[in-house]
Amino acid sequence: MKGKILLVVGLGIGYVLGTRAGREKYEKIKATAGKLWNDPRITQQRHNAEDFVKDKAPDVAEFLADGAKKVVKQVASSKSNKTESVEATTTSSAAKKKPATKKSSSSTSTTKSTNSK
Repeated sequence: MKGKILLVVGLGIGYVLGTRAGREKYEKIKATAGKLWNDPRITQQRHNAEDFVKDKAPDVAEFLADGAKKVVKQVASSKSNKTESVEATTTSSAAKKKPATKKSSSSTSTTKSTNSK
């Protein structure tokens, strides 16, 4: 039903924007749309929809906030796990190697970057 309504609305908009019938046809369509919009049955359904949205909005906001918190926790825990495993790998590989004499700071940083890969 929703798809049919959207199709009719889309066709109406397309006709209004693409028509060459002139101002009279546009005014007629506008008047018909105004009558339909202000029809008591349509107005009642609009109010029902507004009330429903107002009633459910806090629940939806809470649901989304809870979901976002879960995602943040998962991302944070996966990042901390990756960081811990990288640090453990770097520490264990550094412990296995004999310490080299420092020639310059650039050679040390190159060694560290190759170990972390």
